[in-house]
Amino acid sequence: MQELAIHLRVLNPEVFLLGEIIKNISSLIEESSFQLSELKNDVSNIQVKSQDFTGIIEDVTKSVVSVITDVSQGSGVIIKSDGYIVTNVHVLEDARRIRVISSDKEVYSAKLIGYSKTTDIALLKIDADDLDYLKFGDSDDVKPGQRVIAVGNPAGLDFSVTEGIVSAVHRKVRNEDNEYIQTDVPINPGNSGGPLINIKKEIIGINNFKIGGFESLGFAIESNLVKDVTEEIFQKLEEQQAQQNQTQ
Repeated sequence: MQELAIHLRVLNPEVFLLGEIIKNISSLIEESSFQLSELKNDVSNIQVKSQDFTGIIEDVTKSVVSVITDVSQGSGVIIKSDGYIVTNVHVLEDARRIRVISSDKEVYSAKLIGYSKTTDIALLKIDADDLDYLKFGDSDDVKPGQRVIAVGNPAGLDFSVTEGIVSAVHRKVRNEDNEYIQTDVPINPGNSGGPLINIKKEIIGINNFKIGGFESLGFAIESNLVKDVTEEIFQKLEEQQAQQNQTQ
Protein backbone atom coordinates (compact mmCIF):
# COMPACT_ATOMS: atom_id res chain seq x y z
CA MET A 1 0.00 0.00 0.00
CA GLN A 2 2.86 2.34 0.83
CA GLU A 3 4.45 1.79 -2.58
CA LEU A 4 1.12 2.36 -4.30
CA ALA A 5 0.55 5.53 -2.30
CA ILE A 6 3.97 6.80 -3.30
CA HIS A 7 3.25 6.12 -6.94
CA LEU A 8 -0.03 7.98 -6.68
CA ARG A 9 1.65 10.95 -5.06
CA VAL A 10 4.21 10.98 -7.84
CA LEU A 11 1.52 10.81 -10.54
CA ASN A 12 -0.87 13.36 -9.05
CA PRO A 13 1.24 16.44 -9.99
CA GLU A 14 1.54 15.10 -13.54
CA VAL A 15 -2.19 14.57 -13.76
CA PHE A 16 -2.75 18.04 -12.41
CA LEU A 17 -0.32 19.54 -14.90
CA LEU A 18 -1.91 17.54 -17.74
CA GLY A 19 -5.34 18.85 -16.75
CA GLU A 20 -4.03 22.40 -16.74
CA ILE A 21 -2.48 21.91 -20.17
CA ILE A 22 -5.76 20.54 -21.54
CA LYS A 23 -7.64 23.51 -20.07
CA ASN A 24 -5.14 25.92 -21.63
CA ILE A 25 -5.41 24.22 -25.00
CA SER A 26 -9.23 24.32 -24.83
CA SER A 27 -9.07 27.98 -23.91
CA LEU A 28 -6.73 28.70 -26.82
CA ILE A 29 -9.01 26.80 -29.23
CA GLU A 30 -12.06 28.76 -28.04
CA GLU A 31 -10.17 32.04 -28.31
CA SER A 32 -8.88 31.13 -31.79
CA SER A 33 -12.38 30.15 -32.93
CA PHE A 34 -13.74 33.47 -31.70
CA GLN A 35 -10.93 35.38 -33.42
CA LEU A 36 -11.50 33.44 -36.65
CA SER A 37 -15.21 34.23 -36.50
CA GLU A 38 -14.42 37.91 -35.92
CA LEU A 39 -11.94 37.84 -38.81
CA LYS A 40 -14.56 36.32 -41.14
CA ASN A 41 -17.00 39.07 -40.15
CA ASP A 42 -14.36 41.73 -40.76
CA VAL A 43 -13.56 40.28 -44.20
CA SER A 44 -17.26 40.16 -45.04
CA ASN A 45 -17.67 43.80 -44.00
CA ILE A 46 -14.66 44.78 -46.09
CA GLN A 47 -16.09 42.96 -49.10
CA VAL A 48 -19.44 44.75 -48.76
CA LYS A 49 -17.80 48.13 -48.24
CA SER A 50 -15.42 47.56 -51.15
CA GLN A 51 -18.30 47.25 -53.58
CA ASP A 52 -18.15 50.95 -54.35
CA PHE A 53 -19.12 51.66 -57.95
CA THR A 54 -17.66 55.16 -58.15
CA GLY A 55 -14.46 53.82 -59.69
CA ILE A 56 -16.24 52.22 -62.65
CA ILE A 57 -19.16 54.53 -63.39
CA GLU A 58 -17.22 56.76 -65.79
CA ASP A 59 -16.14 53.75 -67.84
CA VAL A 60 -19.58 52.16 -67.75
CA THR A 61 -21.53 55.21 -68.90
CA LYS A 62 -19.37 55.45 -72.04
CA SER A 63 -21.05 52.24 -73.21
CA VAL A 64 -24.63 53.29 -72.41
CA VAL A 65 -26.76 55.19 -74.92
CA SER A 66 -30.11 56.92 -75.16
CA VAL A 67 -32.47 55.32 -77.68
CA ILE A 68 -34.98 57.83 -79.04
CA THR A 69 -37.71 57.15 -81.57
CA ASP A 70 -40.50 59.28 -82.98
CA VAL A 71 -42.87 57.78 -80.39
CA SER A 72 -40.84 56.90 -77.29
CA GLN A 73 -37.45 56.81 -75.64
CA GLY A 74 -35.40 54.38 -73.63
CA SER A 75 -31.86 53.19 -73.10
CA GLY A 76 -29.43 50.76 -74.65
CA VAL A 77 -25.95 49.33 -74.14
CA ILE A 78 -23.13 48.89 -76.67
CA ILE A 79 -21.98 45.26 -76.80
CA LYS A 80 -19.51 45.46 -79.70
CA SER A 81 -17.00 48.15 -80.61
CA ASP A 82 -18.37 48.43 -84.17
CA GLY A 83 -21.72 49.80 -83.06
CA TYR A 84 -24.02 46.94 -82.06
CA ILE A 85 -26.46 47.90 -79.32
CA VAL A 86 -28.92 45.92 -77.21
CA THR A 87 -32.21 47.44 -76.08
CA ASN A 88 -35.82 46.39 -75.47
CA VAL A 89 -38.29 45.71 -78.28
CA HIS A 90 -41.00 47.72 -76.55
CA VAL A 91 -38.78 50.82 -76.67
CA LEU A 92 -38.93 50.59 -80.49
CA GLU A 93 -42.59 49.71 -80.83
CA ASP A 94 -44.36 51.56 -83.69
CA ALA A 95 -41.18 53.52 -84.42
CA ARG A 96 -40.45 54.79 -87.92
CA ARG A 97 -37.18 56.45 -87.00
CA ILE A 98 -34.55 55.43 -84.41
CA ARG A 99 -31.79 57.66 -83.13
CA VAL A 100 -29.05 56.86 -80.65
CA ILE A 101 -27.29 59.45 -78.51
CA SER A 102 -23.98 58.50 -76.93
CA SER A 103 -22.60 59.71 -73.62
CA ASP A 104 -20.47 62.30 -75.45
CA LYS A 105 -23.63 63.66 -77.15
CA GLU A 106 -22.93 62.18 -80.59
CA VAL A 107 -26.16 61.49 -82.47
CA TYR A 108 -26.47 58.47 -84.77
CA SER A 109 -29.18 57.01 -86.95
CA ALA A 110 -29.77 53.42 -85.90
CA LYS A 111 -30.88 50.40 -87.88
CA LEU A 112 -32.87 47.54 -86.40
CA ILE A 113 -30.88 44.36 -87.11
CA GLY A 114 -33.13 41.83 -85.40
CA TYR A 115 -35.33 41.22 -82.41
CA SER A 116 -37.17 38.68 -80.31
CA LYS A 117 -40.57 39.94 -79.27
CA THR A 118 -41.03 37.04 -76.86
CA THR A 119 -37.97 37.97 -74.85
CA ASP A 120 -38.28 41.74 -75.55
CA ILE A 121 -34.69 41.94 -76.82
CA ALA A 122 -33.69 43.96 -79.88
CA LEU A 123 -30.34 44.51 -81.59
CA LEU A 124 -29.51 47.84 -83.21
CA LYS A 125 -26.57 48.95 -85.35
CA ILE A 126 -25.04 52.40 -85.71
CA ASP A 127 -22.33 53.42 -88.14
CA ALA A 128 -19.38 53.83 -85.78
CA ASP A 129 -16.12 52.13 -84.83
CA ASP A 130 -13.81 51.85 -81.83
CA LEU A 131 -16.63 52.38 -79.37
CA ASP A 132 -16.44 51.52 -75.70
CA TYR A 133 -18.56 48.49 -74.96
CA LEU A 134 -19.52 46.17 -72.11
CA LYS A 135 -19.25 42.41 -71.92
CA PHE A 136 -21.90 40.01 -70.68
CA GLY A 137 -21.43 38.46 -67.27
CA ASP A 138 -22.81 35.07 -66.26
CA SER A 139 -26.24 35.69 -64.75
CA ASP A 140 -26.16 32.21 -63.20
CA ASP A 141 -23.48 33.54 -60.86
CA VAL A 142 -25.68 36.37 -59.58
CA LYS A 143 -26.76 35.97 -55.96
CA PRO A 144 -29.46 37.66 -53.86
CA GLY A 145 -27.93 40.47 -51.84
CA GLN A 146 -25.36 41.31 -54.50
CA ARG A 147 -24.96 45.03 -55.13
CA VAL A 148 -25.68 46.27 -58.65
CA ILE A 149 -26.21 49.48 -60.59
CA ALA A 150 -28.63 50.39 -63.36
CA VAL A 151 -27.60 52.99 -65.93
CA GLY A 152 -30.11 54.65 -68.20
CA ASN A 153 -32.19 57.70 -68.99
CA PRO A 154 -35.21 57.78 -66.67
CA ALA A 155 -37.65 60.56 -67.53
CA GLY A 156 -35.15 61.88 -70.07
CA LEU A 157 -32.44 62.46 -67.44
CA ASP A 158 -29.40 61.36 -69.42
CA PHE A 159 -27.09 58.70 -68.05
CA SER A 160 -28.46 58.44 -64.55
CA VAL A 161 -26.98 55.81 -62.25
CA THR A 162 -28.97 54.11 -59.52
CA GLU A 163 -27.64 51.55 -57.07
CA GLY A 164 -29.36 48.71 -55.26
CA ILE A 165 -29.25 45.01 -54.52
CA VAL A 166 -30.45 41.84 -56.17
CA SER A 167 -33.61 40.67 -54.43
CA ALA A 168 -34.07 37.37 -56.27
CA VAL A 169 -32.92 35.53 -59.39
CA HIS A 170 -34.56 33.32 -62.02
CA ARG A 171 -37.95 34.95 -61.53
CA LYS A 172 -40.65 34.05 -64.04
CA VAL A 173 -43.02 36.98 -64.03
CA ARG A 174 -44.53 37.97 -67.38
CA ASN A 175 -44.01 34.75 -69.31
CA GLU A 176 -42.42 31.34 -68.99
CA ASP A 177 -39.76 32.06 -71.61
CA ASN A 178 -37.99 34.81 -69.69
CA GLU A 179 -36.08 34.61 -66.45
CA TYR A 180 -35.61 37.88 -64.60
CA ILE A 181 -33.36 39.30 -61.94
CA GLN A 182 -35.52 41.02 -59.35
CA THR A 183 -33.89 44.12 -57.91
CA ASP A 184 -34.75 47.07 -55.72
CA VAL A 185 -33.08 49.43 -58.22
CA PRO A 186 -35.78 51.81 -59.52
CA ILE A 187 -36.61 51.03 -63.17
CA ASN A 188 -38.56 54.01 -64.43
CA PRO A 189 -39.69 54.96 -67.95
CA GLY A 190 -36.52 55.62 -69.91
CA ASN A 191 -34.49 53.02 -67.98
CA SER A 192 -35.85 50.20 -70.14
CA GLY A 193 -33.18 48.65 -72.35
CA GLY A 194 -30.29 49.89 -70.23
CA PRO A 195 -27.85 47.56 -68.48
CA LEU A 196 -27.87 46.15 -64.97
CA ILE A 197 -24.19 45.97 -64.04
CA ASN A 198 -22.08 44.24 -61.40
CA ILE A 199 -18.91 45.48 -59.74
CA LYS A 200 -16.82 43.87 -62.52
CA LYS A 201 -18.36 46.19 -65.14
CA GLU A 202 -20.27 43.25 -66.65
CA ILE A 203 -23.82 43.23 -67.98
CA ILE A 204 -25.80 40.83 -65.80
CA GLY A 205 -29.21 41.96 -67.05
CA ILE A 206 -31.13 44.31 -69.32
CA ASN A 207 -33.55 46.49 -67.37
CA ASN A 208 -37.06 45.74 -68.49
CA PHE A 209 -39.96 46.79 -66.28
CA LYS A 210 -41.27 47.42 -62.80
CA ILE A 211 -44.55 46.41 -61.22
CA GLY A 212 -46.76 49.47 -60.83
CA GLY A 213 -48.00 50.37 -57.38
CA PHE A 214 -44.99 48.86 -55.64
CA GLU A 215 -41.76 50.54 -54.64
CA SER A 216 -38.38 48.96 -55.36
CA LEU A 217 -39.74 46.10 -57.44
CA GLY A 218 -37.88 46.13 -60.75
CA PHE A 219 -36.98 43.35 -63.15
CA ALA A 220 -34.12 42.86 -65.59
CA ILE A 221 -33.86 40.16 -68.26
CA GLU A 222 -31.02 37.85 -67.26
CA SER A 223 -27.82 38.33 -69.28
CA ASN A 224 -27.48 34.68 -70.30
CA LEU A 225 -30.81 34.87 -72.10
CA VAL A 226 -29.90 38.21 -73.70
CA LYS A 227 -26.59 36.78 -74.88
CA ASP A 228 -28.33 33.74 -76.40
CA VAL A 229 -30.81 35.94 -78.27
CA THR A 230 -28.14 38.30 -79.63
CA GLU A 231 -25.93 35.41 -80.73
CA GLU A 232 -28.87 33.92 -82.61
CA ILE A 233 -29.49 37.27 -84.33
CA PHE A 234 -25.79 37.53 -85.27
CA GLN A 235 -25.88 34.01 -86.69
CA LYS A 236 -28.93 34.78 -88.83
CA LEU A 237 -27.26 38.00 -89.97
CA GLU A 238 -24.15 36.09 -91.08
CA GLU A 239 -26.29 33.56 -92.96
CA GLN A 240 -28.18 36.37 -94.67
CA GLN A 241 -24.96 38.12 -95.69
CA ALA A 242 -23.54 34.82 -97.02
CA GLN A 243 -26.64 34.31 -99.17
CA GLN A 244 -26.38 37.85 -100.50
CA ASN A 245 -22.75 37.31 -101.43
CA GLN A 246 -23.65 34.14 -103.33
CA THR A 247 -26.29 35.93 -105.41
CA GLN A 248 -23.95 38.76 -106.39
